[in-house]
Amino acid sequence: MQIATIPSEEAPSERQEAVLDAVLSLLVEQGHALTMTAVARRASCSKETLYKWYGDRDGLLAATVRWQASKVRAGNYDAQHLDSSALRESLQGFAVNWLAVISSRTSIALNRVAVGGAGSGRDALGAIVLANGRFAIGERLKPVLEAGRAAGLLAFEDAEEAFRTFFGLVGRDVQIRLLLGDAMALDEAEIEADARRATNQFLALYGAGKSPARAGY
Repeated sequence: MQIATIPSEEAPSERQEAVLDAVLSLLVEQGHALTMTAVARRASCSKETLYKWYGDRDGLLAATVRWQASKVRAGNYDAQHLDSSALRESLQGFAVNWLAVISSRTSIALNRVAVGGAGSGRDALGAIVLANGRFAIGERLKPVLEAGRAAGLLAFEDAEEAFRTFFGLVGRDVQIRLLLGDAMALDEAEIEADARRATNQFLALYGAGKSPARAGY
């Protein structure tokens, strides 16, 4: 299956953001029942405009997921002059952004719909979320990890394995608990504390001086 994507550098216009907001609100309210007609009505635009911008429903969903995922960034850093402080700040910033996104009401609704439809064959949202969410986010952070290795600050053999370790340390069981209806509330202070803890743990595992062969254990 070919999954629709939109280039990460293409920031949506203000009008397009209103459309993507409409998609998210409708997913919260209607789940799989979301239609192009409903989005056009909620966003006060024509279906023709939606098809012109996004191609079809999957394209619209892909744009929505990519827009949500674009909020998760590792911050600015100079790969040529990366030091331990800048690396820590980048990793912690990524963790803060990701935790804030996955704990939002709209992301919980989006992921519930994606999980619910993944094994049903009803739509491609599960694959869209993987391609434009988790996998896209991974490709966004791995250059930071590789820059840290090049600067002698990190030791690992495989960037994907290192990313998955960091991803797990940040997320723990938070996302699955939220998806299953746990009423846990993550305020700004708690997110900051969790991000700091995960970053410290990751650097303890993968910091320079660790054996690359055992850095993930």
